[in-house]
Amino acid sequence: MWPTQREVAAGDVVIIWQTRELIQPLLITPGKDFNSRFGHYRHSDLIGIPYGSKVTSRNGRGFIHVLRPTPELWTMALPHRTQILYLADIAFITSWLDIRCGSRVIEAGTGSGSFSHSIARTVGPRGHLYSYEFHEARAEMAREEFVRHGMQDIVTLTHHNVCKDGFTVENMADAVFLDLPAPWEAVGHAKKALRKDRLTRICCFSPCMEQVLRAVNALNEAGFTDICMYETLLRPHEVQQLPTPLSLDNVVSKLKRLEKFREEKRLRQIANSKRKREEDSDIPEPDKRARIGEPDTARDEGGSRPPLISDPHIPPKADDEVNEATVSWSRVCHEVRGHTSYLTFARLVPYPAETSSNGETEGLTTTSE
Repeated sequence: MWPTQREVAAGDVVIIWQTRELIQPLLITPGKDFNSRFGHYRHSDLIGIPYGSKVTSRNGRGFIHVLRPTPELWTMALPHRTQILYLADIAFITSWLDIRCGSRVIEAGTGSGSFSHSIARTVGPRGHLYSYEFHEARAEMAREEFVRHGMQDIVTLTHHNVCKDGFTVENMADAVFLDLPAPWEAVGHAKKALRKDRLTRICCFSPCMEQVLRAVNALNEAGFTDICMYETLLRPHEVQQLPTPLSLDNVVSKLKRLEKFREEKRLRQIANSKRKREEDSDIPEPDKRARIGEPDTARDEGGSRPPLISDPHIPPKADDEVNEATVSWSRVCHEVRGHTSYLTFARLVPYPAETSSNGETEGLTTTSE
């Protein structure tokens, strides 16, 4: 999947990181330019630089980061053809379905390929992903992306209506993921595609509770067990180092000093205002008119009156307020990208072996996982 060399080469798909909310893929093509509100860049200038480089624009308007694609970055940057699965759901589905290196997985509803890229990396060359898409145009675009990203040996994409015609494979999948408008119509076909010699799993992705209820009924009728439903929301926390809060005694003492400072400031203002009125009353009327607009500093320089008492805005900090110790604080960040969705999981227990009257074993033999 994707290039593995250290430097960017012509024909590579790279991820252009501009801001946390502005991430996009770029196919490096010599002779072309990339323009954004963060500046102008030539594709040829990006060839040969190491992945992860910070590149300054030619016109000095900003910079970008050139990153190597990963399934996580691709989910954030891919062109949306349908509603996609984000990382919170993908990680939970992969774990619950027990998808691992070498697993054979069926995906119904390729869509924009977000889930496909993550599963292809998980199963690796030893496993395989069978993806089905009923919309022909979307299937062709996804197929081109899989080839461009080097996934054609891991992913088999089929333009097929699985709700009506079923899957093209039987009795071989370790897990099935149904991202369909009506997943209950494909549950019976999914049962045929799942292996019968070991415990297998299925997941239905539904945006509303009515769809969940119909999917649960279909799973029950098909003989699936351990049916459960989850809604996944992921809220990361950002940890910061802040000064240790003052004790209650220090806070009370600080409030008292602040109140005392405000009262002293008020008294100084009253005294200064009273002194100014008294001095102005001793000046003859012609001199008053002549002194209109003259700054107080002129009077101070001549020594005609003492300077007003200084009036600082912030009281001095007490020694007991100085505290260099820090404490870790956790602040909730923005939620990881996602949407309202419900994940319905179930297991298919392997059929038990039966012994006929002549002593021969009939049916399928169960094996441990």
